[in-house]
Amino acid sequence: MSTVYDCADPDSRAAGLNAARSTLKSGRLAVIPTDTLYGLAADAFDSQAVGALLAAKRRGRDMPVPVLVGSWNTIDGLVYSVRPQARELIRAFWPGGLSLVVQQAPSLAWDLGDARGTVMLRMPLHPVALELLREVGPLAVSSANVSGQPPATTVSEAQAQLGELVGVYLDGGPADHAVASTIVDLTADTPRILREGAVPVEKLAEVLGMSPEELRQDGAR
Repeated sequence: MSTVYDCADPDSRAAGLNAARSTLKSGRLAVIPTDTLYGLAADAFDSQAVGALLAAKRRGRDMPVPVLVGSWNTIDGLVYSVRPQARELIRAFWPGGLSLVVQQAPSLAWDLGDARGTVMLRMPLHPVALELLREVGPLAVSSANVSGQPPATTVSEAQAQLGELVGVYLDGGPADHAVASTIVDLTADTPRILREGAVPVEKLAEVLGMSPEELRQDGAR
């Protein structure tokens, strides 16, 4: 039985965060608000839970699940080597709508799909998501929708698509931006945009000392 918690009400928010924490730690799924879109969340270190997330979205392992973190410092334990470019982007745009694809630390015991040694990380600018992440730790989070369907910008849109596959829904109101994060690939020597989204390419280029055209290369359109 799914339960929706209204995070605008302090008591409901506290109850919802407790329920989400218990749900995620027991290997089940939760829907959480973020600053971009609603996310379908699982414990990043629970491979069965991540498998359930992919199944709920009807999505294959060829599209690995991104990971949300609750603080800047968390990235140091997840990444093989944090490049200066990554630090600059994190300082400028985290928390916010920027996702970074980096080489993951080889010691990590997780299975996010066929990621080929990489992981996509983001720190969301949403108080409910951040509080949950700081209590639970890194979460595997994908947009709260069935693959091929529109991403959810409200909790009701998420519930309409995912229903009883999710135990806890945290209602944080309509998504602030209602647009997916911008994705930057930092796995090669030169950064490149994989998807244009919430953070404008021009702002990224300014921080990196590059032109927007250099950043786009053959990546995003």
